[in-house]
Amino acid sequence: MAAELGGPLHLVSRAEAIDEISTLTGQNLRRLRTRRGYSLDRLAKISGVSRAMLGQIETGKSSPTVVILWKIAAALEVSCGSLIAEPHETALQVLTHAKAKVLSASDGRFQTRALFPYESERKVEFYELRIAPHHTETAEPHRSGTVENLVVSRGTVEVVAGRHAPQILGEGDAIIFEADVAHSYRNMTGNEAVLYLVTTYVEEVRG
Repeated sequence: MAAELGGPLHLVSRAEAIDEISTLTGQNLRRLRTRRGYSLDRLAKISGVSRAMLGQIETGKSSPTVVILWKIAAALEVSCGSLIAEPHETALQVLTHAKAKVLSASDGRFQTRALFPYESERKVEFYELRIAPHHTETAEPHRSGTVENLVVSRGTVEVVAGRHAPQILGEGDAIIFEADVAHSYRNMTGNEAVLYLVTTYVEEVRG
């Protein structure tokens, strides 16, 4: 009986978390866009994200994938966390798995879970990445000065950054690279790969 009661409650919490992401993203996108003096058309041109999609995000009708989030953040020259920033942050916070902010791409084959409380001025972000078996996720260049530090917790992953030779990482291996170039992560195994990512924005985050 306890298990039956626990299941639905967990699902509701995750659904509420997704709704919260949509709402916060919409509010912050509008605030950051207007602060930069951009119209939706202007931001669409710079980011490569359609005006219709930007409008849906701003009104909370659509939750962006991590790829779209990266594109918008790069166009606005802010961190990804700035787009889903919490309105307030306390001195101590517990980030429960049930209410985690999970962003997905490639039909769910690539997922990122924030392991930090969002705030607009954050220069370092910490994520858990999950990559489906044999899936390759390609990321567009982040803004200049961005550095990624990855460690593989489970699986074997190939990382390609710009023109550097592909690097194959096993469990416990780590890599650090400048992420202002196109880069990709490829799960080389038949099981889900789990990585932890620290993203550092060297330049001052404006938000």
